[in-house]
Amino acid sequence: MTSTLATSAFESLRLDAVADQEALRRVYALPSEAAVRKQMTELTDQTRQLIACSSLVLVASVDAEGNCDVSPRGGPAGFVAVLDSRTVAIPDATGNKRLDTLQNVIATGRAGLLFVIPGRTTTLRMNGRACVSTRPDLLSQLTAVGKPPASALVLGIEEVYPHCPKSLMRGGAWKPEEWLPADAQPTSAEVTLAQLRIPDLTIADIEQVEADALKYRYE
Repeated sequence: MTSTLATSAFESLRLDAVADQEALRRVYALPSEAAVRKQMTELTDQTRQLIACSSLVLVASVDAEGNCDVSPRGGPAGFVAVLDSRTVAIPDATGNKRLDTLQNVIATGRAGLLFVIPGRTTTLRMNGRACVSTRPDLLSQLTAVGKPPASALVLGIEEVYPHCPKSLMRGGAWKPEEWLPADAQPTSAEVTLAQLRIPDLTIADIEQVEADALKYRYE
C-alpha cells in the first residue's frame, strides 16, 4: 500500500517538475564567489586534516543503468588513507557482502564521498574517478579497520569541496537535547523483520544475528 501511494505521488509531481537547468536557476539567486572558488581538484593541508579526523564517510555511486546508491563506511578517525594530494583509498571492511558500491564503481568508474566528523558540523565533499583495488602493497597499508581488507575503493579526486555546516546544524545532529527518544523509532531488528517477511522468523532471531555480526565484525 505504501509503495503504491509513493509511486502515485511521484508520478503526479513529475508532471509539472522543473524541466531544465535554466528553469531551476530562475528559482535561486546565483552562488557567491566564495562558494564557487572553494571547489578544488586536490587536497590542501586543511582538507587532509579533515579526512584524518573523519570516522564516517558516505559513498555515493551509480550503476550502468543510472540506479543510484549511497552507502556508509566507518572506522577509527583517519581510516581513509590519503595516498597523495589527488588520491584517497577507503578500506572495505567486512559488511553484508552485497557489494553494491564496489560493483557500481567497477561498472561506471565514478564515486562521490561525503566525510563526516562526529561532533563537528563541517563536512567535506569529494567526487571523481574511482576503481576497486586488490593490490597487496596497498591493502597492507589499510589496516585501520582491524586487518588488511579484501579490497579498497580508490578515488581519484576531480572535485573537493568543504561544505558549509548548515545542514548538520539544522538537523541538530550533534545536539543530544534535540534527539528523539530511543523508543520513537523502530529498532533495527524490527525494521529488518518487516523487510524480510519470512514466516516464523522472530525479532529475537534477528537480534542474535546482529549481535554476532558486531562481535565478529572483522572476520
